[in-house]
Amino acid sequence: MQWIDRWDAQQQWYMPDREERFTALIDAVEAGAGRDDPLVLDLGCGPGSLAVRLLARMPAARVVAVDADPLLLALGRAAYAARPGLRFAEQDLRAPGWAGALALDRAADVAVSTTALHWLRPDALRSMYAELTTVLRPGGLLLDGDHLLEDDAAAPTLARLGEALVERLERRHTDGAGPGEREDWTAWWEAATTDPELTGVAAERERLRLSEDHHGSESVLLKEHIAALTAAGFTEIGTLWQHGENRILCAVRGG
Repeated sequence: MQWIDRWDAQQQWYMPDREERFTALIDAVEAGAGRDDPLVLDLGCGPGSLAVRLLARMPAARVVAVDADPLLLALGRAAYAARPGLRFAEQDLRAPGWAGALALDRAADVAVSTTALHWLRPDALRSMYAELTTVLRPGGLLLDGDHLLEDDAAAPTLARLGEALVERLERRHTDGAGPGEREDWTAWWEAATTDPELTGVAAERERLRLSEDHHGSESVLLKEHIAALTAAGFTEIGTLWQHGENRILCAVRGG
């Protein structure tokens, strides 16, 4: 659990309202899944931070937690192997066929994600959303908690204010921190990949050429997600919760 505790801590530095967003997203699952025992897909799950919080609230749910990163999956499996209702699946959301490879026994009721899908290139994002519809029931929900920006050309004031609100929240959170109290994203990865106990999965991660720095966000514009979801057949696309550019985007699977 040491590495997951450190993961949560460094994520919280970047997103002071991370737990509030988790809570709101799980509220939406609870209110919108239509049953007490939903089948939920967690897309880009990392070590399972959202999945375990969702199962703590909804213990009858089942969560299939999907990620391509063998190191993060190894941490999640080690920490939560005994958690009822949770299954980790190593699948790359950019690879055709990822949804079928999950071998679900029924259509999912909800797909969730937090701070993950903006790393996909726009073409991969469109393909991923289209493939998601093959395993998400009609009327099922997509709930994506992420930093999705307004288009600066179309809405420059909204774009500027959205960024400013997030920056000011982060500044208030970090101003009182003393030296050495913060472990950032890069420092966490440097430490994790040099831990002797993680040598094997770190090497596999290197072989897969998964970069901890991501080399830039790809699909960060809100309009890109709305267009991709619309093309995939989702309806009622909108923001349920928001703090500046940090939002929960919701979409309903048509059909």
